[in-house]
Amino acid sequence: MNLATRRLFSPLKVQTSLSLRTTSTSTSPFARCNSQSTQAKTGIVLMNLGGPETTDKVNIFLNRLFADHEIIPLPFQKFLGPTIANVRTEKVKKLYQSIGGGSPIRKWTTMQGDAMVKYLDEKSPETGPHKYYIAFRYADPLSDEAVLKMKEDGVKRAVAFTQYPQFSCSTTGGSLNELWRALKRNKLEKEFEWSVVDRWPEHPGFIEAVADRINEGLKTIPSEHRDDTILLFSAHSLPIKVINRGDQYVPEVAATIQRVMNHLKFSHKYISTWQSAVGPNWMGPQTVDVVKKLGKRGQKSVLVVPIAFTSDHIETLSEIDIEMAEDAEKAGIEHFRRAPSLNDSPIFSKAMGDIVMEHMKSGVLSSSQYPMRCPGCTNEQCRSIVNPIHHEKPHFRFYDCDCLSLRGHREKIVPHDIIAYLQPLEPPLIPPYFR
Repeated sequence: MNLATRRLFSPLKVQTSLSLRTTSTSTSPFARCNSQSTQAKTGIVLMNLGGPETTDKVNIFLNRLFADHEIIPLPFQKFLGPTIANVRTEKVKKLYQSIGGGSPIRKWTTMQGDAMVKYLDEKSPETGPHKYYIAFRYADPLSDEAVLKMKEDGVKRAVAFTQYPQFSCSTTGGSLNELWRALKRNKLEKEFEWSVVDRWPEHPGFIEAVADRINEGLKTIPSEHRDDTILLFSAHSLPIKVINRGDQYVPEVAATIQRVMNHLKFSHKYISTWQSAVGPNWMGPQTVDVVKKLGKRGQKSVLVVPIAFTSDHIETLSEIDIEMAEDAEKAGIEHFRRAPSLNDSPIFSKAMGDIVMEHMKSGVLSSSQYPMRCPGCTNEQCRSIVNPIHHEKPHFRFYDCDCLSLRGHREKIVPHDIIAYLQPLEPPLIPPYFR
């Protein structure tokens, strides 16, 4: 899960929370699907954390990250944020140099988006032409660039499509909050009609794609050790404080793992683990600790499965492939492997198209869980939808209301500009927890 890499923070103990506030108005061709015509009927915003493409972009990436008070609350943020970012820069540059000189997440997202819209144009011509727009949190292209390109392309129907399979307030929730703020900053609140794909932890296509990559990874282990291999499903950890607020990430990760193992007919022993923790009060057990303990027990083959990442980035290429592999070798594990990330998987690209197509045909604004704020939530912007598409079937009733401005003050707005207050329908239309 792309919450924030351990190497960017450690040893500082910071609390992961919500959202990015930064602006970009560049016009990179990667912000949209280049293979499509200029005009688009449906725009699909692919939301993710992002990463610096080259080492000379590491500093601005870190400055954006540490300037975000909602995700990393610091005293004297305007002073400490840039100071920490500047101190970290050279160390983090070396990490990116070790994986080829930058993060490949933008490249993979572009390839996935190209394949997705091609599939959608073929299978759902009534909602096409389709075009995708990348909206990263801390790397270009940012949400501002995405929404400005959407306006330029004439988009009216918009789908906010998280690239985090399992929902967390720290990832999908924060990305959506930032997307809505970008609309407000650019005075585009009424330009597009929105619905939201906010989670898909058990989608059959996603499950099939992960299972396919696991089988691919198992083939790299010698046949005499393959059946005895233990699968370590590794997801980005979260602070216990966030989980105790009622964040839904942990159970949704568990649901994904159970579906994958069912698809594999429970062919191997498996463990759910967590990586990239910052400090002791984070969800565990930590993947690296499990690897070391398995080695001491005499386990000879382990396959790590990134279960909350949809493409390669620093957590897979550096933390698992380099750092964790070294720890595994020292612990006596002879065959330490990682299942390939979804990246250019045709099964996954088709799944992305199916998720969007099924969402648009379902006639709902979001999952039934999205309107429900965490019991301990203190952010009034959470779970809102700007200018929701009116013919969709909501899982909740919308009310005219005031809305929090960017500075946290309340200001009067016209009906349906931003929906900040959500109340369940009676009788409640809430199906089982996982969709």
